[in-house]
Amino acid sequence: MILLRLMYEFCKTGLFAVGGGLATLPFLYEMAEKTGWFTNQDILNLVAISESTPGAIGINMSTYVGFLTSGIPGAICATLALAFPSIVIIVLVAKCMEQFKNSPIVAAVFKALRPASTGLILAASLSVAQLAFFKGEWSGFSQIGSFLATINLPAIVLAVALFAFMRKFKMHPIAYIGIAAAIGLIFQM
Repeated sequence: MILLRLMYEFCKTGLFAVGGGLATLPFLYEMAEKTGWFTNQDILNLVAISESTPGAIGINMSTYVGFLTSGIPGAICATLALAFPSIVIIVLVAKCMEQFKNSPIVAAVFKALRPASTGLILAASLSVAQLAFFKGEWSGFSQIGSFLATINLPAIVLAVALFAFMRKFKMHPIAYIGIAAAIGLIFQM
């Protein structure tokens, strides 16, 4: 029964997560809250693993969640369920695109999808940043001491340093992933 639920959740995610792998994050947060299959901390680990392994981020994340939930059968079901709507939609779009490629309605729909998917990705990025850069909950800016106590300063310094190095030195992303992993191990981040 859990495999059917897993397939339903990821099929729904695959159908509505427009904008790529990071656009699946709001759906994963909702899924974590509804099902209890994984935590917000698991999602942070999931993003790190998905970003550092070959393949599409959304597929990697669905495989990881499926495996956490139901082992290898769960990984297979979640992965297939996430990909299925995209495959069906792209086949239908490819069949119809030639006859509608000059339609102003189709152009308007594609133009409207860009900011929508950007908003989903931005919301997901902010959620990941909150998990990575803060240690737990804080009560807002009314108590600045409380806010400052929740900041994960080493994580912020590492992120800023890596960002600066990536802008200055054009190394392969895998090198930066390795550097970040080594620093995390050394400093127990």
